[in-house]
Amino acid sequence: MAKAIPLDLGYRARAWKRLAEREFDVLIIGGGVTGTGAALDAATRGLSVALVEQRDFASGTSSRSSKLMHGGLRYLEQMDFGLVREALKERELALTRLSPHLVRPVPFLYPLTNRGWERPYVTAGLTLYDNMGGARSVPGHRQLTRHGALRLVPAMRKDALTGALLYFDAQMDDARHTLTLARTAAAYGASVLNSAQVVGMTKAGERIVGASVEDVETGSRAEVRARVIVNCTGVWTDDIQTLAGGRGRFHVRSSKGVHLVVPRDRINSEVGLILRTPTSVLFVIPWGTRWLIGTTDTDWNLDLAHPAASKADIDYILAHVNSVLTTPITHADIQGVFAGLRPLLAGEDETTSQLSREHAVARPQPGLISIAGGKYTTYRVMAADAIDAAREDIGPGVADSVTEHIPLLGADGYPALMNQLDRLSRKTELPVWRLQHLLGRYGSLVDELFELAAGDRTLWEPVPGAEDYLMVELLYGASHEGALHMDDLLARRTRASIETPSRGVDSARAVAELVAPALGWDENRTEREVEFYRARVEAELESQRAQDDREANAERTSARDARINITAGASIPS
Repeated sequence: MAKAIPLDLGYRARAWKRLAEREFDVLIIGGGVTGTGAALDAATRGLSVALVEQRDFASGTSSRSSKLMHGGLRYLEQMDFGLVREALKERELALTRLSPHLVRPVPFLYPLTNRGWERPYVTAGLTLYDNMGGARSVPGHRQLTRHGALRLVPAMRKDALTGALLYFDAQMDDARHTLTLARTAAAYGASVLNSAQVVGMTKAGERIVGASVEDVETGSRAEVRARVIVNCTGVWTDDIQTLAGGRGRFHVRSSKGVHLVVPRDRINSEVGLILRTPTSVLFVIPWGTRWLIGTTDTDWNLDLAHPAASKADIDYILAHVNSVLTTPITHADIQGVFAGLRPLLAGEDETTSQLSREHAVARPQPGLISIAGGKYTTYRVMAADAIDAAREDIGPGVADSVTEHIPLLGADGYPALMNQLDRLSRKTELPVWRLQHLLGRYGSLVDELFELAAGDRTLWEPVPGAEDYLMVELLYGASHEGALHMDDLLARRTRASIETPSRGVDSARAVAELVAPALGWDENRTEREVEFYRARVEAELESQRAQDDREANAERTSARDARINITAGASIPS
């Protein structure tokens, strides 16, 4: 079993030194789920690997998804059986072997609105859904009368359904899952770096042989040599292909998806909901003591790093969810809003909800592999396909992928710890519900938090303004999980930015003062980080009052990026 390595400032310095001094088999650009998955895949094949990410791990699409590990019912209706089967197999692997501490079952009610034909139609689909992925660790679907459905979801209007079916999928904290992939890759020998921007490619004739990488924190540069570069940048795929001097074999379009976060008591329900809309589906997803409601599916051609949710997006979601609720959700009920961009393979159809969620891998020129499309759930398959494609540049003898058999850090020992909650509660003097929260985020890595907080009970205190989290978790984010800025800590290491009424602002100063020694911040830097975070939140709130995308984008991008050394005007993140 690989041993976890703290991604602290010392690790960062050593990783930067390795970038400049050695040649890697594989250099991966992009620290989202596909890039971190590819780093783990390559490292566990015995290859030397470096991964660079311009901002933070999962700072793009991979922290702004619906947070579902699922097959995708709408793809089943589109007859995309291969994608659904593949995704359901991956869901099962995640639940049982790879990341059972991070992924858990979640129930959904599928309301029926037509008598007669709809129940057998949906039943046939869910029967396929239950059986397509092979072994199954979640319950099969159940038939419900209208009365039975309303017992589970009293919040629904009686005239909004004639009956229902109950089925199960799975969910996870996407940012934490992606971060754990990055840490697992590092444990198997990969050098993983955030705040590392690719600013140029090195060529030998037409072959790509390396890249110039800039440290966004210091401005220093390293010339990185690699046998092959794997472009895992999602919605920035075309930009990296252009930077390499080629046109690429495919193009990617960005589809914006917006989600709202509301308190759990605003919708009286024991289960989630899936609702049909004219163009897609809308989920109401249980999320701890809250609900996630989304999503939208619209073209986005503005700033890729900071997609903005407009008032029109929010009104669209509210209109659709309120059409079935007895007590409408209002703007005042919303605690958080987030917008993410899906990288869709461009096609002829102008409707983004119909663009392909299949992934594609190409070798646009020697030494460069690009992968795009796909969905979060199938990240492991995408990663394996990308490294398989890289064999042509790496040379003979590359082993097959083994990630189907590699648990992520924290998975080993997790079931035993869950069985020992009472003993752990007595030992740590923490309530069982706190320990369940910690185990569901860190698994067996929770021992590292116990060690970090040894002798300092103040670290077990709740975070001011974000009481679901403990101070030790924020310190651990800085000392072990590679966080370098306040938004890393409050938007991704925790989800305070979308889960609290202040969007994390009420927590910022206490957290900044806590992590300052671990991150080497003086008083001025600490103050600056707090102000950067406050300005980011204010800009997001203003964007959500804007009527359309262009106005919302202008408001959101008015806040300066905390990573102030990112090349001005750059549209190419790594």
